[in-house]
Amino acid sequence: MSSVLPIEVVVDDDAAGAVLSVLRKVIEGSSWKDVRRLLNTRRVSLNGVLCLDEGRKVAAGEVIQVHVDSLPVPPSDKDVVIRWLDQSLVVVEKPSGMLTLRRSTEKNWRPQRKLLQPTLDECVARLVDAKYVRSRSESDSELHSVHRIDRDTSGLLVFARNENVQYKLIEQFAAHDAVRRYLSLIPGSIEDQSVRSCFIRDRGDGLRGSSPDGRTGQHAVTHFRTLRSLGALSELECSLETGRTNQIRIHLAELGHPVCGDIKYRGPMGSEPVKDESGVPRLALHATQLRFVHPVTGELLHFESPWPMDMQRFLNRIPSVST
Repeated sequence: MSSVLPIEVVVDDDAAGAVLSVLRKVIEGSSWKDVRRLLNTRRVSLNGVLCLDEGRKVAAGEVIQVHVDSLPVPPSDKDVVIRWLDQSLVVVEKPSGMLTLRRSTEKNWRPQRKLLQPTLDECVARLVDAKYVRSRSESDSELHSVHRIDRDTSGLLVFARNENVQYKLIEQFAAHDAVRRYLSLIPGSIEDQSVRSCFIRDRGDGLRGSSPDGRTGQHAVTHFRTLRSLGALSELECSLETGRTNQIRIHLAELGHPVCGDIKYRGPMGSEPVKDESGVPRLALHATQLRFVHPVTGELLHFESPWPMDMQRFLNRIPSVST
């Protein structure tokens, strides 16, 4: 290969296609063997996400990157922690870098292909079977989604184990009876506040965000409280009143203080992106508290999870000032 790494290219119509074909077009002098080796050694990402799948189709407008060094191994079953399990539901801790659910277009993939980058629901189903089921004929690991956590966000999440429990849990979330709190890290500082807006799929720059008129779209409410100052950064507690896609990330970016490590939402629309100088190892967002009433027993269930070790090591290097 004659091209100098690293490489970052926005794919155009002429280059779009299968990922190996795209790599050959953007890397001068590369062979099929060269680009396959780059993929297999975890040196290719799409839109900031590690790509290992040779069958991945790359569309025009997507960003393909070829890295000098290998990216981290994607999380798997061993990185998922079960916090609660009964016949009705399962509460788990999701690692950063893992999708909550497999996309509908990928449901029929072969198991070997799925194992390259497993999703949380697949990992949890295997863990439940391995730990609590004596034989495959006894398997009862079907999971039903109640809420999701972004791929690069870590923390607490609940799955229902039947449709009736799923319906009742979703009702609690919709009525704001369930408590969901997150930890986040931002540059600078903000006043304690509640942010209310309406989300639309395209705020005008191709990204999901708040509608200009404040009335069109899905109602989104987030409550922010500063926990401590960490040098030039602040640690926040973020409480969700609603649970829209990327809600915390969008609200903080639109306040001009995007979550450290967020490569997608870097500031208000129309302004220069806020440069991330934090050095954080990944998206600094973690689902730290989850509280809800058990739909069958009526018991109040409350779970807490501190920052994972990768983030704790990062935070421990920064002098803190409690607020």
